[in-house]
Amino acid sequence: MTKITGHRGARNLWAENSLTGFAEVVTLGVDAVEFDVHLTDAGELVVIHDATLERTTHGTGEVRALSPEARAATRLKDSTDAIPTLDEVLAVLAPADGIDLHVEIKLDAQRSPYPGIAEAVADRLRAHGLEQRAVLTSFDPGILSDCRLHAPQVRRLVSADADWVGRQGGLEGFVAAVSDLAEIVALRHDFLAANWDEVCRLWPRERLCAWTVNDAETMRAWLDRGVGHLTTDAPDVALALRKGVPA
Repeated sequence: MTKITGHRGARNLWAENSLTGFAEVVTLGVDAVEFDVHLTDAGELVVIHDATLERTTHGTGEVRALSPEARAATRLKDSTDAIPTLDEVLAVLAPADGIDLHVEIKLDAQRSPYPGIAEAVADRLRAHGLEQRAVLTSFDPGILSDCRLHAPQVRRLVSADADWVGRQGGLEGFVAAVSDLAEIVALRHDFLAANWDEVCRLWPRERLCAWTVNDAETMRAWLDRGVGHLTTDAPDVALALRKGVPA
């Protein structure tokens, strides 16, 4: 059965990457919750998607420049929540037994990895006892290599789109490049659909993820295909549809 992952919590329902959204999404019955992590220059691991503040908060500037005090004072749009720390998010999700955590490690505003972020994230997962429920994810193979080094027991997921695959010379080159880096391959849903047969020849479908699927018709198609994982901003819709798909 396809596993349903709430993207940035469930951003069609609640403010993305918010503590409120994380607390609520686990009540829907999702299989996993996805969220994004940046590292500030002050050493805080913070949960927010963009490397800059403008789109999702009432602040301005780069996430990495936030002091702990400024981070706690910066409110998310469409929410009274502040930007959460990774520790705060893990504390909310830890009691939700059986729900996996897809932890995406992000790049900074210059598209460079934050030094030491993989090790720091692995340390916090360990501290919260969540290594067995976590999946460390990234578009960046260097970050995934760091994850393998610092948390070899934690599962990994590589995300990619058509451009990423093209830079590897096509699907066979891409799979060869990531086969020892990740257990799960997540491909943009339209690219995966267009190359479904070839991808399934190269990688087990139960370890494939389609992202980010938000309309009911497309969700139903992926559920019918039996893709291993489906990431969506509307997990409530996906879960309702899954009830009608034979296991």
